[in-house]
Amino acid sequence: MAVYTDVPDDQLADFIADYGIGDIVSFKGIAEGVENSNFLLKTTVGTYILTLYEKRVDANDLPFFLGLMEHLAAKGISCPLPLKTTSGQMIGTLAGRPAAVITFLEGIWHRHPTEIHAGAVGDALARFHLAGQGFQLTRRNALDRSAWRPLFDRCNGRADEVATGLEAEIARELGTFEADWPADLPSGVIHADLFPDNVFFLGDTLSGLIDFYFACNDAFAYDLGICLNSWCFNENGSYNLDKGRAMLMAYDAVRPLSPAEWAALPLLCRGSSMRFLLTRLYDWLNVPKGALVRPKDPLEYRHKLQFHRMIRDVTDYGVSSDMVKRA
Repeated sequence: MAVYTDVPDDQLADFIADYGIGDIVSFKGIAEGVENSNFLLKTTVGTYILTLYEKRVDANDLPFFLGLMEHLAAKGISCPLPLKTTSGQMIGTLAGRPAAVITFLEGIWHRHPTEIHAGAVGDALARFHLAGQGFQLTRRNALDRSAWRPLFDRCNGRADEVATGLEAEIARELGTFEADWPADLPSGVIHADLFPDNVFFLGDTLSGLIDFYFACNDAFAYDLGICLNSWCFNENGSYNLDKGRAMLMAYDAVRPLSPAEWAALPLLCRGSSMRFLLTRLYDWLNVPKGALVRPKDPLEYRHKLQFHRMIRDVTDYGVSSDMVKRA
C-alpha cells in the first residue's frame, strides 16, 4: 500500500475542520501511487482525496503542482481541484507532512487500453498542452536529458547485473542524446507521467487526468513520446500501430504538430524510453532489503528504446506520409 505516514485521528479531525467540508464519515489508505501517502476521505458533504507529500516530493514545488490543477480546471480540463481552507490556503501540514485535499474524480483506469482509449488520451494531452498556456508558474524538468547521465553514474556501473551489455548500450545512447537532442521545439507545461493509471475513464469516455506531480516545462512532443511509450505497446512488447495511429491523429487534430516535431519524434521517444529505463534501473539496483514494493522492470523500457532506434521515419508509428507533409 502506498501509505508511508500514519495519520492520528485527532490530527485528521482538526485538519479537515478547517476546510468546511463536513464531518468525517470514513478514511482509508489508497494502494495506488508510489510517491506520496494518499487517502480516500468521505465526509457528510462529499468524497475527496487527502494527500500527504513525502520526502521525494519537494515542498517548494507544491504551489506549481496545485496551482496547475486549479488553472487547468478553470480552462475546462477535467482534473482534481485542490480545496482551500477558510483562510484561502491550498497547502497545510498534517502528521508532520505537507498535505492537501483535492476533489474526487469519478472513473477507473484501464489496465488493457484499446485504440479508443489511446485516441482519447491523444486528444486530452493536446488539450492539456493548450490549456497550460498562460499558467504563470514554471518548473524545470528535474528528469530532463541533462539529468540522465548523472542518474546513470549513480547506478555505479552495475547495469550489467540486470542484463548483459546494458551498461555499454546506455552509454552509447546517452552520447547520442547529448549530441543530437533537438532544441527550440514548441514547449510549455507538460504532464510528463501520463501513464494509464493516471487517466480515468467512464466506459470508453475519458473522465479526467490525475497525478500532476511530475508536471514541468518541456517540449510538448516529448510528452507525446512518453504517452506513445506508455499506451501504445502490446503486453508482449510489440508496438501497436492502431493505438499509435489513433493517439497521434487525435493529438494532431487538436494541436497540429510542426514539421520539426514530426522529425524529432523518434529521438524524443528514444529519450522518453531512456528516462524511464534509468529511473527504473536505479530503483531496481537500490531497492531496500525487505521492501514490500517490487520495483518496475527497467528492461521494458530497454525494449522500447531499441524499437524506436529502428524507426526510419514517423510513418513507422502508423501515420500516413500525407498527414506529416501537411504539417
